[in-house]
Amino acid sequence: MSQRPGFPVKLSQTGAGPLQRKPGPVAVNPAGTLAASAMPRVALAPSGLGLDSGAVRARMVRQLAAQGVKDLRVLDAMGRVERHRFVESALANQAYEDTSLPIGLGQTISKPNVVARMIELLCQGATGKLGRVLEIGTGCGYQAAVLSQVATEVYSIERLRGLHEKARDNLRPLRLHNVHLIFGDGMLAYPKGAPYSGIISAAGGDAIPQAWLDQLGMGGRLVAPTVTQAGHQALVVIQKTPRGFERQVLEAVHFVPLKSGVA
Repeated sequence: MSQRPGFPVKLSQTGAGPLQRKPGPVAVNPAGTLAASAMPRVALAPSGLGLDSGAVRARMVRQLAAQGVKDLRVLDAMGRVERHRFVESALANQAYEDTSLPIGLGQTISKPNVVARMIELLCQGATGKLGRVLEIGTGCGYQAAVLSQVATEVYSIERLRGLHEKARDNLRPLRLHNVHLIFGDGMLAYPKGAPYSGIISAAGGDAIPQAWLDQLGMGGRLVAPTVTQAGHQALVVIQKTPRGFERQVLEAVHFVPLKSGVA
């Protein structure tokens, strides 16, 4: 990997301490779900939400495992990040349900199952942490926080200034020093940070932008919703190999449309 570039926006180093627990083995019961005693424990700052965050996060992760998410790194990361901190307080009691929620400007935070599924696909075949990852569409910052637990560095680009600023505010107290936020056009990706070991998109277009393919490192994986030849949006995984790009079309999904420019 090339030397890390400078960024126009970095997370503040003030506020509460980062999530510092190192990944460890996670016990799984014979049914394939996480044992309650194996759930990661995170020191919770007062939130004023009256939410027993640790218990409901543990239940969410057990549900994810029951739904087929198998990568223990991903389950562990989903268990660490407090999703209720990334939604409006009026929706906090729905934060750990498997549903998407509005975050403003016509955008949503993806369902936990979709976030876990896409990150699991990104991690497939990798041993240990991913290297440098690019996220297209920061949104409220939740997925970037989860990615920070499975990658050495996360670069997240958002085209809507209002959401870019919301993500910055949401992430600042966590002091995730390996997360860097960029305000810009995600269609162009971020060439200063390339090559990437993984690229993940929270919006879908008619085709994968060439800039994304150009900036993907050898052996890297790209996970994004894309319109198929049948005219439906589906989850697509592309891996860059010495022989070229290998493409897999997976299940049908529904994401917001991929747009160019900034607003």
